[in-house]
Amino acid sequence: MMYAILIYGESGVFEQLPKAAQDKVMAGHSGLQQALGARGDYLSVKLMPPSSAVTLEPAVDDTTPPLVLDGPFAETKESFLGFYAAEFESLEDALAHARRISSPIARIEVRPIHWAGGVLSTEREDVGMA
Repeated sequence: MMYAILIYGESGVFEQLPKAAQDKVMAGHSGLQQALGARGDYLSVKLMPPSSAVTLEPAVDDTTPPLVLDGPFAETKESFLGFYAAEFESLEDALAHARRISSPIARIEVRPIHWAGGVLSTEREDVGMA
């Protein structure tokens, strides 16, 4: 079954950590990426900061387009930072892999997903994940 490993935290906190703490967080991500890559295909996404988001407000009727608004509108300290998606043998297997990126600066959620289609290119520059 496919699972998503969702990462939530406060935007900008990673950048404020001492270098040694940043290296420890990144080592967890590198380890997870290596383990997932050894198993097969996986997806890893780092979202840009919430300040770069735009929101689509639903159209009020069929004659008007959705309204595009600047920025997110959730008033929270934590935001959705990124995720991994891969095939796992079980929830326990997914949790074992998610533990590799457990840190004091982020909450990790593991959730089953259903692939709804599409193809992702593997020809992207490796930009890492924080």
